[in-house]
Amino acid sequence: MEHGDIFRLDPGSGVPLYRQLIDHVLLAVADGRLRPGMQLPTVRQLAVDLAINLNTVARAYREMEIRGIVQTQQGTGTFIATRRADARKTADRKKTLDQLVDRYIAIALSKGFAIEELIEALSRRLALKERRSSS
Repeated sequence: MEHGDIFRLDPGSGVPLYRQLIDHVLLAVADGRLRPGMQLPTVRQLAVDLAINLNTVARAYREMEIRGIVQTQQGTGTFIATRRADARKTADRKKTLDQLVDRYIAIALSKGFAIEELIEALSRRLALKERRSSS
């Protein structure tokens, strides 16, 4: 899988690059492009591939590890966590989802999309994911 399939950063979005990296990983996990146990590129490799600062990638990986999204195995690499974050409290999950939705709404609006277009795109993605999982 190419890193460009997952990571499409927009320096002009107003969202810090490390947050964009986290959001893209969460989205890729949600839509099945990244599955539990899959290895992420090294911090150095991703920084080079995306032409961004090494510390930006390291910060994103560190935060994802703290949140249980990824697991780092010394000497082996960073992997999508095999246990899901579903064990978190319902309130924490709702807060996280609300924050993600708020960010995506802000990004969509800043790009000139209407809320209706965002809802339609989400519906299309959900339908596509459901078709993939039923195959």
